[in-house]
Amino acid sequence: MAKILLGFIIVLAAVVVATMAEGCDKDREDMIRECKKYEMFPAMPKIDPSPACCAVWQRADIPCLCKRVTKEVEKEWCMEKVIYVAKYCGKPFNPGYKCGSYTVPPVAQ
Repeated sequence: MAKILLGFIIVLAAVVVATMAEGCDKDREDMIRECKKYEMFPAMPKIDPSPACCAVWQRADIPCLCKRVTKEVEKEWCMEKVIYVAKYCGKPFNPGYKCGSYTVPPVAQ
């Protein structure tokens, strides 16, 4: 019985480690698939995102995704549009929040 329990604990630990290693890969893939067309350059026009894109925003691990935003990513994805889409989808960034090297500006009065 102890060997079975130990085996179960080892398998469970392996699953947890594998899941943690994945991080936000699925969120990234979903964001690319559903939101890319709303968040790419040029900065204008800003287009309201689809319900499918907003669903991704609602469930995504945004801090994890922001940690993956590099200068190369910022050359393709317009951070102003990312901020617009996030706000439209009801998950706005707070002023001063850093996503990659981009800092969300203060709200205009």
